[in-house]
Amino acid sequence: MRQSLPRAVSGALTTLAALLTAALTAGCSVANGPGAAEAGTAGQPGAVQRPAYAWDTSPASLAALGDSITRAYDACGILTDCPDLSWATGSRSSVESLAARVLDKPSAQSWNLAASGAKMRDLPAQAKKAVALRPQQVTILMGANDACARSTDRMTPVAEYRRDFSAALRTIDSGLPKTQVFVASVPDLMRLWEVGRQNVLGRQVWKLGLCPSMLGDAESMTSEAQKRRQTVRERVMAYNDVLRQECARHERCRYDGGMVFDYRFTQKELSKWDWFHPSEAGQAKLARLVYAAAFGPGAAGG
Repeated sequence: MRQSLPRAVSGALTTLAALLTAALTAGCSVANGPGAAEAGTAGQPGAVQRPAYAWDTSPASLAALGDSITRAYDACGILTDCPDLSWATGSRSSVESLAARVLDKPSAQSWNLAASGAKMRDLPAQAKKAVALRPQQVTILMGANDACARSTDRMTPVAEYRRDFSAALRTIDSGLPKTQVFVASVPDLMRLWEVGRQNVLGRQVWKLGLCPSMLGDAESMTSEAQKRRQTVRERVMAYNDVLRQECARHERCRYDGGMVFDYRFTQKELSKWDWFHPSEAGQAKLARLVYAAAFGPGAAGG
């Protein structure tokens, strides 16, 4: 039988053991142990650190999602889509579309899934179509129709816009985990009003009901009219905030930083049939802007 240690000695050893255990535990914490590489990131404890994704500037295929802008509506004639002039997938050399700049065989490796009149609520369905085609690159330009309502109180609520955009990104992310997404900001509709209203014929066309929330009563400068236009502009800005925030949640998604919204379209760059949609020159400008942001020098930096 082993002899019992004196009570004082036993207590001292117990205390020493406790101190050693605490020291060893501290030495193997997440911050200093084998899990250090998975410690918090940017003030978010427990978040897993991942190397920045290297953006591919030479994808092998491309699908374009969006609305009438991506369909090049009214770029070649009145009340008609002109997809061969699309900034994203057009085949005309005068436009030099994104697909033409990036792909070896644009006609065989790109798909224009946009639809004139589409709103953000239609984007999840377009995303499903894109998943079926399995492109390596997806572009999104959607939101002008959400702001172009009969009145400002009929514009798409920001929460609904976010819900549908987020759903579309999740569809792409889950169905095409290796596919990149480039999101263009919604254009500044007030800028289009400022330019287009200078054309007499354009103002007459607008009276037919084109984007009434912004273009209605185009010549009026009353405080009520100006407040209405500013309300539309602020809603577009809110939509762009949603695009930025939700895109940032996905590793392979990039937002243009407001580049399209900030661009000041000229009269030459607006359709001569409605003085609102991009003309052939406007589509070419969009192609150059997006290419520079998505695939130009420095774009691969992640």
